[in-house]
Amino acid sequence: MTHSESEVQARALVAQLAQRGEPLDAHFENSAIRWRRIGSGPPLVLLHGGNGNWLHWVRNIEALAQQHQLWLPDLPGCGESDALAAPASLERLVAALRQNIDSLIGTGREIGLVAFSFGSVLASNLALSRGGVNRLALLGPTGHGFARSPLSLRNWRLYAPGPAQTEAHLHNLSHLMLHQRSAVDALALVVHRDASEHTRLRSKPLSLTNATRRALDRLQIPVLMAWGEHDPTAPAAGNQQTLAEGHPNRRWVRVAGAGHWIQYERPAEINALLDEWFG
Repeated sequence: MTHSESEVQARALVAQLAQRGEPLDAHFENSAIRWRRIGSGPPLVLLHGGNGNWLHWVRNIEALAQQHQLWLPDLPGCGESDALAAPASLERLVAALRQNIDSLIGTGREIGLVAFSFGSVLASNLALSRGGVNRLALLGPTGHGFARSPLSLRNWRLYAPGPAQTEAHLHNLSHLMLHQRSAVDALALVVHRDASEHTRLRSKPLSLTNATRRALDRLQIPVLMAWGEHDPTAPAAGNQQTLAEGHPNRRWVRVAGAGHWIQYERPAEINALLDEWFG
């Protein structure tokens, strides 16, 4: 199969998944934020990572929607959502999500909350601000404030659309998002490239703070934290363990052989983990 044929198949899969979801727009101030609702059951909100969109969950939606009503936003300034008027601070991003959830799902209604990467910064602070979160799961969470590995990424914007730009996206996928070369497939490229090209939110400065850790220290709800063994954004294994020690409601999981985007690289394992956690 050629690269172009693989991309056609990947885009067809994305289109099929999009047809399953009901698009809903909620607002914060003058910004429209796009959400998708898929499945039925207890509400489970899934927040994607930086430079991403709702398709960070492309390999998890079908499985999780069997037991839950999934609510998947494009975060402000990502995907099909408007950017917030400046400043897009942590407090205003959390306020936008809180207002949207209350208007779409119901004020005070209990929800489960899952987040990936930068989404963990928002999710942990959202759970603290809103309440009504029965359980929290953070995959590849940033905002821990510990040292992390240096990254060698390429600025894809420096290249004209074509093979060189595609190679830059593939380089970034293999150096940041995914560990196994076989996981860097046509679907991963389509999701990563399209999301990167539509992102206007600068999430990295918030990811490099300790905002997640500070919020977790004030939360009393059960929290699951999972990192890939080769996640370059993760703290050292000892610090991962430190985040869970002394907190009986926290669980720490290390996913062997995986990189940062663990729910894509290890979908069966992560889907089973989330089903158990929110079951």
